[in-house]
Amino acid sequence: MQVYHGSYTKIEKIDLSQCMPNKDFGQGFYVTKFRHHAESWARNIGRRHGTEGVVTEFLFYDSPFTERLCKVKHFDGYNETWLDFVVENRNPMKPMHDFDIVEGPVADDKVQNRINDFLKEKISKPDFLQELMYHEETHQICFCTLKSLLTLKSVNKTATSEFAHLGEAIVERLMIDKDIDELQATDLFYTSETFIRLSDESTKLYERPWQEIYEMLKKELG
Repeated sequence: MQVYHGSYTKIEKIDLSQCMPNKDFGQGFYVTKFRHHAESWARNIGRRHGTEGVVTEFLFYDSPFTERLCKVKHFDGYNETWLDFVVENRNPMKPMHDFDIVEGPVADDKVQNRINDFLKEKISKPDFLQELMYHEETHQICFCTLKSLLTLKSVNKTATSEFAHLGEAIVERLMIDKDIDELQATDLFYTSETFIRLSDESTKLYERPWQEIYEMLKKELG
């Protein structure tokens, strides 16, 4: 899936620690499948920072292996479950959820204002949800963990985290050594024990050269 991130500057490196907390789906790196929405966000954020804004394009591996390896939460539209989830995430007193990836609609300015009305009991939940049925379709994906970033590939190769870069290099080498396509190589890597160890931050494997990790993978695969 092609997805886009709007910002005031080009994203050279994804650093989850720099992402704002208490957003719709928690702290993480946000993208959308609607380019015009990313362009609008880029313009708005750019104005606040004195720039024109920049849209960066990514490829999200939205496939069965992503569902197997990451804990993923999907919201098909504006509904009661989505509303409760957003309200919890916007509460600084609530702990962060444990999902790697969350996908669903956006609480834009208009919706956010109505959420505030709902929290102040100026509108009932049923009436609010009825209003949302007529809201413009929106979309966002939040990548919340290092593991989740391995499912996101920068199209222009310039906006990637060090962790994601390891995955790209290993997948590319697998394609060459085993003469397989990208999806086959990605699936092979993501389902390996080596990947499980790599995605465990406590191992610090992501700090090692990709060649060293690839040698581990080769031994595992025989």
